[in-house]
Amino acid sequence: MVHLNHPHSEAPRLYVVDDALFEQHRARGAHPERPERLEAARRAIERCAAAGLSIERVATRDATEDELARVHAPSYLESLGRVSGHYAALDPDTYVVPRSVDAARRGAGAAVALVEAVLAGPGRLGVALLRPPGHHATREAGMGFCLLNNVAVAARAALSSGLSRVAVIDFDVHHGNGTQDIFWDDPRVLFCSLHQWPFYPGTGSAEELGGGEGAGYTVNVPLSDGATDAVYEAAFDELVLPVLDEYAPELILVSAGFDAHERDPLAAMKLSRSAYAAMGRRLAAMAAAKAGGRLAVFLEGGYDLAAIEGSLAAALIAASGREADEPVGASGPPPAQRAPISTRHRADLDRARRVALRRWATL
Repeated sequence: MVHLNHPHSEAPRLYVVDDALFEQHRARGAHPERPERLEAARRAIERCAAAGLSIERVATRDATEDELARVHAPSYLESLGRVSGHYAALDPDTYVVPRSVDAARRGAGAAVALVEAVLAGPGRLGVALLRPPGHHATREAGMGFCLLNNVAVAARAALSSGLSRVAVIDFDVHHGNGTQDIFWDDPRVLFCSLHQWPFYPGTGSAEELGGGEGAGYTVNVPLSDGATDAVYEAAFDELVLPVLDEYAPELILVSAGFDAHERDPLAAMKLSRSAYAAMGRRLAAMAAAKAGGRLAVFLEGGYDLAAIEGSLAAALIAASGREADEPVGASGPPPAQRAPISTRHRADLDRARRVALRRWATL
């Protein structure tokens, strides 16, 4: 354990999975989901180390067939096997190059390895720097840049290890339709997504609540474009955190996309690094209160490199209980994020809360 120059203070540990194989998933032409995103995420880990976190590397491995079969249909896994080693496209957005399926299997296995490391002791914070991302991959198909659903494979592995309640919080700007699809009728996984609406992939209305025994365990918070830090913080304080508190998860997993940042070229939200720090801090506090401090973060989307680096670092440093040396959002003029919540966004939040209230009495 590394000791800092603070009396009686130990450096908080950050468990990290990463693999050079993820760099081999590279489109032949220009594509927003590119290896440089991974390099930006690695720079974020360097920032965490500079802020005093002790970086613990976790060995990666390929996901087993059983681990993948808990999440994806055999027919889809067979189809991935057929395109492995070739150039192909799952849809107009989702490319496959010769090492893509290998990278996806390694990513799903790395997600499981991270969860195993986080569950091995109390108070553990982990992050998985994964490519390709995963949250759009449904049980039956890959889409939206995603081949295998990393966070879903990790959640099912946690359940198989003996847990009975796992929460997945998805703040990528796009709705995590794949994760919702996989856990639609499973009350052992609470899935909560905050996302721009209407937007790709077209799912994620507040009325999508889950089905069967899982009815109510899907909580969607669709937000109009232009949502600011204040909107996301209110969504957490009024919806996400009360539901998590009532659900009492034994592990919190985060589908962490950084494409709601104001710099992102693919979306139209207005978040700064401060919002990601605020979400990281709140999720870590909830993990400490309910889940033995066990929190694991999985890289999803985000297509501006500076936004990925600054926002991921801000989220992890805040979740660790440390503060960044450089104040978050220090550069440039005071952002508009501090403006009052607009009438439009207040209506979004109130609508989502009314729907979730059908299941979550605490709201």
